[in-house]
Amino acid sequence: MKREVGVWIDHRKAVIATLAGADETVGQAAAHADSSALDQYYDTVIARIRDADSILIFGPGEARVELKERLDKHLLGGLIVGSEPADKMSGRQIAAKVRRHFQKSDPKL
Repeated sequence: MKREVGVWIDHRKAVIATLAGADETVGQAAAHADSSALDQYYDTVIARIRDADSILIFGPGEARVELKERLDKHLLGGLIVGSEPADKMSGRQIAAKVRRHFQKSDPKL
């Protein structure tokens, strides 16, 4: 089953929406208060999305770009289908954005 993942990310938290067929889950990863722990934060996010078939990244700042670079470094950059700026969003808004994005890109729909 195809796993499509959307990640809304800033330097404080990441909200991860995963679509797998009719199943949808939304989870979070929080950054540590210590800014030197950003590498550890990104590694946690990557561990949660590593098995995705497609990844959409969005968020308000540099964390979006930094996550993309980190995914490239882990040889997962080819899974990225988009990177977009986005303001703060609720978990429901994030899940809806991810659903819309992947429904548009699915030729069967």
